Formats: sequence, C-alpha cells, structure tokens
Amino acid sequence: MNTERVYAGRIALYLSHCAIAGVDWAAPTMRQLAAFLHWLIDDPLPPKGRRASVQPRYRDKRTANQIVTTVCQFLRYSALTGRVSAEVVALLSEPKALHFLPAGLPRGEGREPITMNVKTIKFKVAIPGFEYLTDEEIQKVLSFARHARDRFLFTLMSVTGIRIGEALGLRREDMHLLPNSRLLGCSVPGPHIHIRRRQNSNGALAKSRYPRWIPVGEDIGDVYADYQWERDEVPEAADSDMVFVNLFASPLGEPMKYSNTYELFKRLAKMAGFLAHPHMLRHSALTRWVRKGVRRDVIQKLAGHKSPHSQDPYHHASDQEMREAVTLVAKIHGRDDQ
Repeated sequence: MNTERVYAGRIALYLSHCAIAGVDWAAPTMRQLAAFLHWLIDDPLPPKGRRASVQPRYRDKRTANQIVTTVCQFLRYSALTGRVSAEVVALLSEPKALHFLPAGLPRGEGREPITMNVKTIKFKVAIPGFEYLTDEEIQKVLSFARHARDRFLFTLMSVTGIRIGEALGLRREDMHLLPNSRLLGCSVPGPHIHIRRRQNSNGALAKSRYPRWIPVGEDIGDVYADYQWERDEVPEAADSDMVFVNLFASPLGEPMKYSNTYELFKRLAKMAGFLAHPHMLRHSALTRWVRKGVRRDVIQKLAGHKSPHSQDPYHHASDQEMREAVTLVAKIHGRDDQ
C-alpha cells in the first residue's frame, strides 16, 4: 500500500505539471518530458512544517529519476488501454548493447551483442549501496525508545529484516515464539514469525505475495513479553488481532500506521544523533547476513526476494574490510604498514 501511495503521488505530480504547462499528458514530446525532468529539480519544494522561512528545499537528481521512471510506467500501462499511442511508448526507451553481462546471463553461441532497453530521459547519478545502520547505531536508537512496543518493533525488524509494511501487518497468530508450535498447528521448529500478505485496515501490506516464515532467537520472546505487559494496560487494545497497535495516542487500540511509525523512528534516530528511516533496519539485517557469509539462497528466502541478484546492493565494503585487504597484501610482500 505504501508503494501504491508513492506511485500515485508521482503520477499526480506529472498530471499537475502537464495541466499547468499546457501539455497533453497522453502525448508528451521528448522535449516536454525533458522539461518535466528538469522542473522536478529546479522547482522548490513547499516548506515543511511550520518553518516557512527556512532555506528552500529541492529534489535531488535521483528522486527526479525515480519519478520519471514511474511516469514512464504509467504511460506504458495507459498504452494498453489505448489512451497513449505506441509512438509515445517507443520514445521512452532505446536499445543499448551490453558489453558486460549480468551474472547468470549466458551470451549464447552467437557473437551478436545482447541488448536491453534503457530510459532515454534521466540524469546521470552515482549508484551507491543501500543505506544501513551498524549494530552500534541500532542499539543507540533503541536506547532512546521509552516504550516496550517501540523496542520490540525495531528489534524485530533489525533481527528479521522484514519490511515496515510486513511488520505493521503482523497478526497475533503469526507470532510463534515458543520452542514448539505444534499446539498452534504449525510444524516449523523453534521460535519464528510468519509473514503473510493480507488486506489490513491500516494499509500495511506484505510486498511478496508468497508467505514465508523467519526464525528468531529466544530473546525476541522476552522483548515481546515486555510489550504484551505494556499492551495489557490499555483496555482498548484487547480486541485487536494486530500485533502493533496505538497505546499512547488516539485512536487507542487501532493498528499502527506507516506514517506514524516512520515519524517515530525519525524522532528516535534524531535523538541518537543521525538521520535514518525504518527501511534501513532491513538493509542492516541483509548486510549483516551477507558479511557473515550466509548462503545467497538462504538470504533470498529470509528476505522474500524473487531473485538472488536482489542481494547485490547489500555487499558493502566496510572501512575495516578494506584495511584488512590492504594489510593482507602488504604481508604477502613482506611488509606490514600497520
């Protein structure tokens, strides 16, 4: 649901720009699409909050590229319904020969180059790895969490790597935190949680359509028990089957929503002295698994990825790893620069 909300906002931005600029949204020219791309970074964003006199804010090029990508997909979809012509769709991408093939893609017997379609309109930007938090930074954020509910939410996300939508969509029946869950009709051994795609009243939605289970340590049960004690103090929460509910602000007992959870995490991270968002907890878990040498197929199942190549951005080179690599080479040549 969060993804759909973001896409809807991007498409609304494009349609609004077309209306103001007098552009036919269904038949834009290359020049008009390029003008939209540059408008995205040149036009200041509206002031955030009550501070109307702060320095103007602008979108960066990466955000502009993401918006245009969504618009191109919208135009392609509209072509299926006949509202956009095939000529317009043809303008959105162009073939590009691949000189270096992605892992797992065979070239075949022929020598002809393999091509792929790439966007014709985009800014060139650096491609960084995904942002993540170190174990120390996660613990620092947790140290500022005053409520057991918040500590359980962020601990669970950092340990399991689940998405925020998956966490907020958890039901009580998904929490199998005992050593044996056979009495619950579940044959999965050890403590674990289940991730299932459902329609939820708070808009939370698991991204993957395929259910999966994720093992957790016994200490998660202790953190969950602390949260249950705190939750039992709020009578309005008793009838809700959702795991994460409002306990400290109205409407009490209602499922927590993404926007409030996002703001909560930002506040705690700011108190810890840095900027962060909830999805960085997922990135942190996957980065940790990659560095610990967990097999790609295992990480794929834990993360709910359709492709093992989705893990590639999580291969971060840490400062310590780079130093160890240089030190190793120095020792091979009979030197130790440390």
